[in-house]
Amino acid sequence: MSEAQGIQQEERLIILDTETTGINPKEGHRIVEIGCVEMVNRQLTGRSYHVYIKPMQHGQQMVMEQEVIDVHGLTDEFLSDKPKFEEVAQEFIDFIKGAELVIHNAKFDVGFMDHEFMLARRGLPKTEDICTITDTLKVSKDEFGSPKTLDYLARFYKVDKLVDRTYHGALIDAQLLAFVYIEMTRKQAALNLTVGEGHQEGQDANAIRRLPDSRQKLKVIHATADEELAHKKRLAIIAEEGGEPIWQS
Repeated sequence: MSEAQGIQQEERLIILDTETTGINPKEGHRIVEIGCVEMVNRQLTGRSYHVYIKPMQHGQQMVMEQEVIDVHGLTDEFLSDKPKFEEVAQEFIDFIKGAELVIHNAKFDVGFMDHEFMLARRGLPKTEDICTITDTLKVSKDEFGSPKTLDYLARFYKVDKLVDRTYHGALIDAQLLAFVYIEMTRKQAALNLTVGEGHQEGQDANAIRRLPDSRQKLKVIHATADEELAHKKRLAIIAEEGGEPIWQS
């Protein structure tokens, strides 16, 4: 398999969360924190993107309500020297571009992200134009019959103790959602090891089925002389490079 084929098979996920000054960007609320962690082929890579943002309104820093501060713990003073969104927009896009975003209640976060992209006035794309999006809130509804909070899912999958969530920070919640997502999407198919012929009603279609001893024997195709010679040449090349076939080790 070529290197290009290997790269294509990698599934890059960005688990994302934001913290904001309120619940509706159309009312002037802004993003104050973005947290992302990267997963490739369902494994955390250790790469992350995390930034605090000074929320602006009419050219000046917004003053947040205490109720909002109590949720994420970010004060106006703390955010006063942080960059504006337009100053970090491109590096943020570069980090998430081409990935599948995994977000809990994606409508909320993506709505804010698209609003911020628009306010940056650089012709920046919408989120759906640069990423695919998976909403774990919708996944939880399919799984449990009703949408579940991140807190509920973390307790259900027994990962709630893996992250300290004194405050609901964006990076902290993204890390927790990553653990939830791994458990939520883990395949739990049980193997049916019973002997049977063909698929029968009520039998798991994915179960292991034993073939009867009376089945027709498979035809054995032996290597030709040219193929055997090519094989010996390949083993010689491996030996010159200091390698050894695993069946000889």
